Amino acid sequence: MFGWSDLVAALPEIIVLSMACVVLLVGLVVKPEKDGLLVSLTLLTLVFAALVTLRDHLGAQAFSAQYAFNGTFVRDTFGDVLKLFMYFVLAAVVVFAKQYLRNRSLFKGEYFALMLFALLGMMVMVSGQNLISLYLGLELLALSSYALVAFDRENIKANEAAIKYFVLGALASGMLLYGLSMVYGATGSLQLDAIAQVAAAQPDSKLLILGLVFVLVGVAFKLGAAPFHMWVPDVYTGAPTSTTAFIASAPKLAAFGLALRLLGEGLGPTQVHWQTMVAMLAILSIVIGNLFAIQQTNIKRLFAYSTISHIGFMLLGFIGGAAGFAAAMFYIITYAIMAAGGFGLLIVLSGKGVEVENIDDLKGLNQRNGWLAFLMLLIIASMAGFPPLVGFVSKLWVLKSAVEAGYLGLALVAVVFAVIGAFYYLRIIKVMYFDEAQTDQAIVASVDARFFLNLLAIAQLALVLLTPMVLSVCAAAVAAL
Repeated sequence: MFGWSDLVAALPEIIVLSMACVVLLVGLVVKPEKDGLLVSLTLLTLVFAALVTLRDHLGAQAFSAQYAFNGTFVRDTFGDVLKLFMYFVLAAVVVFAKQYLRNRSLFKGEYFALMLFALLGMMVMVSGQNLISLYLGLELLALSSYALVAFDRENIKANEAAIKYFVLGALASGMLLYGLSMVYGATGSLQLDAIAQVAAAQPDSKLLILGLVFVLVGVAFKLGAAPFHMWVPDVYTGAPTSTTAFIASAPKLAAFGLALRLLGEGLGPTQVHWQTMVAMLAILSIVIGNLFAIQQTNIKRLFAYSTISHIGFMLLGFIGGAAGFAAAMFYIITYAIMAAGGFGLLIVLSGKGVEVENIDDLKGLNQRNGWLAFLMLLIIASMAGFPPLVGFVSKLWVLKSAVEAGYLGLALVAVVFAVIGAFYYLRIIKVMYFDEAQTDQAIVASVDARFFLNLLAIAQLALVLLTPMVLSVCAAAVAAL
């Protein structure tokens, strides 16, 4: 039986679950002229969940981890930090999606309910203390994401992308589940703390190492790391841009949380085995992501390969020990904010009957709207790692942790390909500022969309100024695992 303390620990998840059901029901009866109520309910859900998540951290006493449901769920600093950034990023995506969906007659309650169900899955992924709870969270996110990608049922590209995503996702989930079953067979437990104890006693168990390989393949797929990245370009390109903005941002935080729970907490004693495999995934992702991005003319596909490269940099942190975990956490937070801002700008530029998909669609953006061009410049330059922006700072800390762990060669290769990758980012900047605009059509953006674009830009600048504080929070969160 579960007690009141279990429900209190999982209160943010209960709020999200309840409101997802409410949004789904309201969407069935709300009139088209009052559909803004769905957005308001979704945003209120995120605000209340954030307040409940923050509540215990603002008290006079130090926050301690709260275990619930027979130890299968934990409420700790690590999970709460990631959840807060999930709420923030998802709120921006919801606001950006509003006008985009209306312009394409896709505005339905099911869309926002699916986002909330996906959020619930992400929250469980970063708070799971049991292999089954982690897997359930992952599958809730995955199934919701498949539906969001295929939401535009009349779009052939979206349907094709959803089918590819579903088939490859099912394959990766099967591999992950197979690996988890081997870990269970080798350790005799589903609890992460018990798994860590057994792994520490027998780190060279062949069954455990084989299970580790399959687990790593499944996690790499969910992250979009090479060579398990084949779904990323197709899904990013085929899905509605609002869905792409979602998939590119918040789920990356959840996938990082899942990876650290499994590799850092549960299988931490086997680090000597998975460290080399993660290093290979990291360098392959950086090389393949940057080289393939150079060839792209479709900006959504370019961002897809750019994402693969960024995931590679984040994985470099995993080979750097505790300091590397904190640096990787900082990196994935900054990337989620940059991705939400980048795709948010594409959504704002994609008006009714207009879909911004190619780099040439950004020609002369500075002539049409100088402020939006500046915001895109800020995001692109940060993604490229130009100093002193947050993209540069986050790369620097990840590379520092890799060098200190003895991976100087990998760090040098990463730096070289980051410089090579700067080419395709500079091409976007050149098109925006030095090419002639193909149209003089005014860019119409709602007040709330402009507000969140500015807020994401401010968040990037704030992360630069507050880097020591945010890094210390990440380090404390990781240390609490």
